[in-house]
Amino acid sequence: MFMENIYVFGHRKPDTDSICAAIAMANFLNSTKKNIKAIPCALSAINNETKYVLDRFGVEAPRYLNDVKVQIRDLSYHKRFFVDKHESIKNAYDLMSNLSASGIPLVDKSNKNKLLGLVTLKGIAREMIESERKHLITSYDNVLDTVNGKEILKFDQEIEGNVITATYRSTTFLNDVSLKSDDILVIGDRHSILEYAVESGVKLIILVGDSQIKEEHLEIARKNKVNIIATSFGSFEVSNLLVLANYVEIINELSNPVTFKDSDYLTDFHIIAKREKHTNYPVVNNKGECLGLIEYTRAEELSKKKVVLVDHNEKEQSAEGIEEAQIVEIIDHHKLGTIATNSPINFRNMSVGSTCTIIYNLYKERFVEFDDKIAGLLLSAILSDTLLLKSPTTTSLDVEAVSSLSKRLGIDYYNYGLEMFKVGSSLEGKDADEIIYQDFKKFNSENINIGIGQIFTTNYDEVSRDIDKYVSELNKMENAEGYGIACLFVTDIIRNGSYVIFNTNSCDIISEAFDVDAYEGIFLEDIVSRKKQMISSIIEVLKKSKD
Repeated sequence: MFMENIYVFGHRKPDTDSICAAIAMANFLNSTKKNIKAIPCALSAINNETKYVLDRFGVEAPRYLNDVKVQIRDLSYHKRFFVDKHESIKNAYDLMSNLSASGIPLVDKSNKNKLLGLVTLKGIAREMIESERKHLITSYDNVLDTVNGKEILKFDQEIEGNVITATYRSTTFLNDVSLKSDDILVIGDRHSILEYAVESGVKLIILVGDSQIKEEHLEIARKNKVNIIATSFGSFEVSNLLVLANYVEIINELSNPVTFKDSDYLTDFHIIAKREKHTNYPVVNNKGECLGLIEYTRAEELSKKKVVLVDHNEKEQSAEGIEEAQIVEIIDHHKLGTIATNSPINFRNMSVGSTCTIIYNLYKERFVEFDDKIAGLLLSAILSDTLLLKSPTTTSLDVEAVSSLSKRLGIDYYNYGLEMFKVGSSLEGKDADEIIYQDFKKFNSENINIGIGQIFTTNYDEVSRDIDKYVSELNKMENAEGYGIACLFVTDIIRNGSYVIFNTNSCDIISEAFDVDAYEGIFLEDIVSRKKQMISSIIEVLKKSKD
């Protein structure tokens, strides 16, 4: 049964809610939908807090997803379409005709389908027109198939020799033609020539027009190991067809064709194909093994990657190439963002403290069972995003979910949450820029880029002793990456507030946004939510200044 992959992932700088939501939502989809395989993914490395949660409940980390751009593997190209070097030209032609293709990759099947070149209809036509058709390099089976023949005697698999057609008088043939052991004789019911041929030990006799051979001549043929094939075709037809019995490798036009890997992007394919101006391009894997053929004229027949977004609906926060993917569902608890779709989708957006609160309620609404591992992930994500239910984003639905899940698991949610934050807030061995980008989100308001990083800690001293380094990094971001406002909020879980460090030119905006005389590292009491307090306050000031 065909299973369609659906990739489920959160934002680019995944936190615990984002990762746990991806895993829990993928599990929900696999439990409620048929013929799909929902795959939880992460767009970058997971943080220490999330690692702690996954280890605590014995859950495997989601796979890494670099992007969702359309790749060659997503196109409707001719998969497993190639011809072995020892197949006949006729077979290559038949394969191309069946798919209305004008080319076919040439491979060595004995060497894991290693690509050897490319054969085209033009090459076959050229061989038919220009070839003298006097020499054959092929196999017995290829000849048999090409002339639609019947096996009479077979001693050799490999057949190589000069083709001779016995079309003139027997006496003339016997007097003037000297047969050799590598000759291939096309002949009808002419027994004197047949006797001469088997006694000469020719390589192959092709009996045309349903001709018969005497038993006495067969005995000589067996003794001299003469291969014999019979066909109903006439001499003229066989003579014309035999050129197509040759190994297809003899008309390999392009021994080093332009190729694409199945992981290459469609955008890159268009650029190169437009430059090269070819029609056919073999598709290979990283080992150089041929996977099939892509035609430039059919490159738009694609199957977009299907994705489900959790914990975000902003294009800037999503996977690279999201505009090339088919979004089938969004589960989020943030404001409506910049992602648009071409058709209606399932979009569950709720004003709650955690995406996993929404997913918990999806399980409840559909009466879908889930195990303790999923329960542990849901609980951890809600505690993480609501700061142990202290964040202003916390709702009654979050509280209800935490109460139910912690009771089921027999966990003291507050003590568990403190331990989770303690492990996750360790900054040991991390540089300032790494810490800033650990959980970093980009926004835009009034054409000003805003970057806000947020970390959680129980020991602000780890940050304050290097505060100059953080300011320096934030100033670099302003100059190198075009951020008008770049901040790091260090949220103290115990004090229930955040210390803010910012790029120097943002001092006045921070002061007005939070109604303080701002300085680097100032503590903002009760400010813990990025979406409800930090970014909204900054954007309000920017809009006011615009007016």
